Amino acid sequence: MGSVYPYETASGKRLYRIVYRRPDNTQTQERGFTRKRDAEIRLAEVEVSKAKGDYVNPADAQVTVAAIATPWLVGREHVMKASSYRSLASAWQTHVEPKWGARRVGSVKYSEVETWVAELTRDRSATTVLRAYGVLAAVLDVAVKDKRISRNVARGVTLPRKVAKSKPYLTHRQVATLAAASAHPTLVTFLAYTGLRWGEATALRVRHVDTLRRRASVEENAVMVGTVIHVGTPKTHETRSVPYPAFLSLSIAKLCEGKGRDDLLFGDGRLHMRLPNSRDGWFAAAVRRVLDDEERAAAEAKARGEDEPARMPRVTPHDLRHTAASLAISSGANVKAVQRMLGHASASMTLDTYAELFDDDLDAVAIALDGARRSALK
Repeated sequence: MGSVYPYETASGKRLYRIVYRRPDNTQTQERGFTRKRDAEIRLAEVEVSKAKGDYVNPADAQVTVAAIATPWLVGREHVMKASSYRSLASAWQTHVEPKWGARRVGSVKYSEVETWVAELTRDRSATTVLRAYGVLAAVLDVAVKDKRISRNVARGVTLPRKVAKSKPYLTHRQVATLAAASAHPTLVTFLAYTGLRWGEATALRVRHVDTLRRRASVEENAVMVGTVIHVGTPKTHETRSVPYPAFLSLSIAKLCEGKGRDDLLFGDGRLHMRLPNSRDGWFAAAVRRVLDDEERAAAEAKARGEDEPARMPRVTPHDLRHTAASLAISSGANVKAVQRMLGHASASMTLDTYAELFDDDLDAVAIALDGARRSALK
């Protein structure tokens, strides 16, 4: 056990200090307690933490958040995909480092973190806030594991919730119309009927396509980070085989003509197609053409006193992934098949993402229960 000693400051004020041995048997002291009782409580805390193996050397808590974050970020860079790491590093540089970088880890308080999160929430999206908070919390987790602090004060802070945006779904006819209006009709149709991510589709090589079984083997992912395309494994790090409908067979076969096995299926075969600009790229131009045509058709229908035809929602290339899920489910595919097609980590993830598309299944359950009850009571 350590000991408590009184001492006087230069001004004559009476204070207390505690003297004890660290787990490595070196002696240290802590000073500045105004009451003997406070010193005794602190000494008791030290002894309990030593017994539990949770002792934290106050000197180790003086390291700054940035000093821990720097090597942590370097480690993340080698285990994360380039696009994910870029978001992580951006959150640190933009939101975390300016506020917390120079702070000692032992000085960070729960109330301060909660106030910071609340202030960010007022001006930023939930996704941005959660990412920034996640970086700070992860860095403080490292400090806990290094025994620089006894607990992570960032954990338990009230966080904003993401509000799910409504997903646009295209019909078969709308997919055909959009594809016909675009510069790359086969790619548009392929995305809408396979659910591949842009990077997965544009990374497909001729050898990845089995034209007899009508299967595409998703083994690579080409993601643009800044202005550079990084080629790696698919998002879940697992390859998967995705079927495509028979009506695409001829178009896919034409894309393969004149190309070697290692050439890219889409584009010129050598360079990965870049995600088109969301404002003036070829995909956005195709969407505008379709919407303009529908606007004219609606005006003409109104002039004739007819009901306006259904309009196509404004979509992005990624939204075609949602369309693929919608078309698959409406055709009778079960959640497990949709999960495998989309490459989701689990069926529950698919259900969480597309729960509204399975409403008809709930109706079928009610109808089945009604019939079963009538049969049982006959």
